Amino acid sequence: MSLNYSTHTHIGSRPVNEDSIDVAEKNGVYCFILCDGLGGHGKGDLASQFVVGHLKKSFADAVDADAFWVDSLDKAQEALMTEQSRVGSKLEMKTTAVVLTIDGNRARCGHIGDSRCYHFRKNKLLTRTSDHSVPQMLVLAGEIKEKHIRNHPDRNRLLRVMGVEWDSPRYELSDWVEIQAGDAFLLCSDGFWEPIVEKDMCKLLKKSDNALQWLSAMAERAHKNAEGTDMDNNSAIAVCITG
Repeated sequence: MSLNYSTHTHIGSRPVNEDSIDVAEKNGVYCFILCDGLGGHGKGDLASQFVVGHLKKSFADAVDADAFWVDSLDKAQEALMTEQSRVGSKLEMKTTAVVLTIDGNRARCGHIGDSRCYHFRKNKLLTRTSDHSVPQMLVLAGEIKEKHIRNHPDRNRLLRVMGVEWDSPRYELSDWVEIQAGDAFLLCSDGFWEPIVEKDMCKLLKKSDNALQWLSAMAERAHKNAEGTDMDNNSAIAVCITG
């Protein structure tokens, strides 16, 4: 398996971009990282940058992808809590996180918060991560429909993030999944997925020859749909698997 990828980050209408993204590669294994700092706490940009940097280093230090997933998110959480104390910002530095590793013909994702990882196959949505948010819980409880998450008044109320005390791991980690040529992945912050529906993601994927074309088209659509609104920071990483 081989792949191509593209990255996007935009400040939107906000004074500071609190999203952070990065990509690492080691011995043919890829690690894609995206974090969205919580804006109401003043130092979300520092939190997202810190966690992205810590996870990237953990990936570089790990002997392989399996070793990376053993405790990297736990260690990033511990390090963030320590950093909060060091800079005197207890509980102010908070962030979501979504991480994807691709190792040959297999992929694995971990996430916390409402930054998402989508997996597409044959230009159709196969799976996506489940948000750790109030609207997502209402969907799971059958009280609202999936399509109502985007405009729900409590869509920014997160139930799990990095940067608060954990009694136990609060992130979700998928099993390794087998991938095939033609598959595609999208990691994105809520500022990116809120203005563009999954149906359009699939349509634009079908029309694209590579990750750059796909991501550029999605970003253009998201920004067009968000015209006239207080657009959030919006970031994404698109990955296309080739034979």
